[in-house]
Amino acid sequence: MQRSPQEDFVGGKVTGDMRTSTFDLVEQMLYLYVRVVKVKDLPWKDLDPYVEVRLGNYSGTTRHFVKKINPEWNRVFAFSMVRIQVSVLELNVKDQDDSVGHVMFDLNEIPKRVPPDSPLAPQWYRLEDGSGSKVKGELMLAVWMGTQADEAFPESWHSDAATVSSAVAFMNSLSKVYFLPKLWYLRVNVIEAQDLIPGDRSRFPEVYVKAILGNQELISKVSRSQTINPIWNEDLIFVAAEPFEEPLILSVEDRVAPNKDVILGKCLIHLQYIERRLDHRPMNSKWYNLEKHVIVEGEKEEEINFASRIHMSLYLEGGHHVLDEPIDYSSDLRPTARQLQKSSIGIVELGILNAQGLPPMKTKDRRASTDAYCVAKYGHKWVRTRTIIDSLAPKWNEQYTWDVYDPWTVITIGVFDNCHLHGGGQARDSRIGKLRIRLSAFETGRVYSHSYPLLVLQPTGVKKMGEIHLAIRCTFSSLMNMMHLFSQPLLPKMHYIHPLIVEGNWNDKQTKMDKLRRQASQMVFMRLSRIGPPLRKEIVEYMLDVKSDMWSMRKIRANFLRIMDVLGGLIAIRKWFDQICNWKNPITTLVIHVLYLILVLYPRCILPTIFLSLFLIVVWNYRYRPRHPPFIDIRLSCADDAHPDELDEEFDTFPTSRRIDIVRIRYDRLKSIAGSIQNVAGDIANQLERLDSLVSWRDPTATKLFVISCLIAVIVIYFMGFRVVTLVTGFYVLRHPWFHHNLPSAPLNFFIRLPTRIDSML
Repeated sequence: MQRSPQEDFVGGKVTGDMRTSTFDLVEQMLYLYVRVVKVKDLPWKDLDPYVEVRLGNYSGTTRHFVKKINPEWNRVFAFSMVRIQVSVLELNVKDQDDSVGHVMFDLNEIPKRVPPDSPLAPQWYRLEDGSGSKVKGELMLAVWMGTQADEAFPESWHSDAATVSSAVAFMNSLSKVYFLPKLWYLRVNVIEAQDLIPGDRSRFPEVYVKAILGNQELISKVSRSQTINPIWNEDLIFVAAEPFEEPLILSVEDRVAPNKDVILGKCLIHLQYIERRLDHRPMNSKWYNLEKHVIVEGEKEEEINFASRIHMSLYLEGGHHVLDEPIDYSSDLRPTARQLQKSSIGIVELGILNAQGLPPMKTKDRRASTDAYCVAKYGHKWVRTRTIIDSLAPKWNEQYTWDVYDPWTVITIGVFDNCHLHGGGQARDSRIGKLRIRLSAFETGRVYSHSYPLLVLQPTGVKKMGEIHLAIRCTFSSLMNMMHLFSQPLLPKMHYIHPLIVEGNWNDKQTKMDKLRRQASQMVFMRLSRIGPPLRKEIVEYMLDVKSDMWSMRKIRANFLRIMDVLGGLIAIRKWFDQICNWKNPITTLVIHVLYLILVLYPRCILPTIFLSLFLIVVWNYRYRPRHPPFIDIRLSCADDAHPDELDEEFDTFPTSRRIDIVRIRYDRLKSIAGSIQNVAGDIANQLERLDSLVSWRDPTATKLFVISCLIAVIVIYFMGFRVVTLVTGFYVLRHPWFHHNLPSAPLNFFIRLPTRIDSML
């Protein structure tokens, strides 16, 4: 009895004459590969030939040629062997609907191949007619059994996508690996201009510089020196992508009226000729000639050459990292310049196995369906799996590898519904869910195979969209490299030695950095949308969390609860100390007395005791460590109890598109919250000002008392000794409740009576 092809694969490993493939994190899937290269010597010259490849109920066709006797396709077909019951592969060469000849293969005789075996060489096969007789014409092809590890897999036509007919839809269903363009910060330091010629010389010119790079436009401030030789000394910062396709256009303009500007000169600079800075050394500046175009006779422009020029320093910042996503869960922190980048410290391998319980995302042929695919990104490499057509439980079983340069980075995986397979036009791919996983949560060399929930926040609330099964393995080369990274700054050193933005207050700097981040993400989208199949805008924005800096009441509440959760340990320690002081457990209080006495008499034991306690706490918490990498938490995000109006506000556009009465209600609510924050800030300011008033003589009596108290403390500590004072103070705090009273202590009353500056405020 002959074995079926599926029996050669057992338990995810290949047996028989096939070696174990490198796809060891995913389930091995057996495919029949057919590479149709070309055909020759067909019997008629006026044929419109194409090849139909048929295996059971699945069939795929090559491109149709018109009036071509020796067409060439070089097309690969991949048939999944799951649920295949037939034993014969048939290839038909056809002219429209008429058969010219066919070639048939017994599946049990097809060779098996797993990389790194060399690809099978195509062979010529004579065509046969229906009776088995040889006919004129030969077909060059190669047939082999393989897995999804085969290099032909990504570009193959898949039987899973047999219902996709058009070439565009076929391209949108393929898997793909994308590499992001190298992003640079372009710094334009506008220093001054000379010999400008304004149109109206009877007025003082209000001159500024406008710089345009692609869809980015920045305008300098109006020069304070209202002359024909204005001075700015201002930085304009852009995001540029390599290869540089668009020039930098600078124009010097005069604001002659509120809505009227006159161009005094313009220059065009190509970025490939601009110098690149790798460290904090000052860069040389340069004079650029300005050109002016005027309208002659109302129909054509004429260039006028004159002596106007502008003094600038232009350079590309290679020592900075261009942020295209929030730094809190960034996937890459290396500087732009390759010569400043360090070697990798390991690799991360991601196996995207399957998903379960996906909801129907659209209606096709009057029935609900989902065409799911995954996108994963880490560093400069993005990957996209093939689209599984019409399945609520898709199986991808695809594996990808990235180099790791910093383990404190995050890999992001998103699942989407493909809306461009059946004439979607301008439709947007729908979000099914996303998760982020920090690589530092993994132990080196261990495989983490786990199902993660797919969660999406919608205006109606959070919704679970199913689960995705992933297998992840991180392998780090050296523990010493990991330990060394702990001592290194998170961002490249240029971010600290020479910050990108130095002018303005903290809020202005943060606003400018957020704007640069949005420009960088838009640059990524523009480049990825030009690759086939493209990663469209909605995919890039979702993966990069472009709108993460927008206002959200839910996030405010979640961040407050995060702070309280971290402070919960300190609050618990305070409650425990109050129980000690109130003698709730006399034995524990006596033990604390003895321990306190030992530490005061032997102060060299204080630090060892502290570190020993921390050691014991960490060891005790080891058994409560997470068994799986953390993922998106609904309760932590406050998404399970978010009010519908808060979600509607979070999903609102910017600027708002809601009615004025709704905006007024939300504004009043925001004022109430801001008022509470204002009160907390005022209380903190009061306490700090009370401390400052001790030495500032705002209350002469209180300051005199403080000076006398300090003098008494010096005398007491000097003559009685620090240990005695410390023992007396500690035993006083730990005294029995019989000696307590409910009124505040004298030092606290003294502190509360200290003056603040709140009475001087309006």
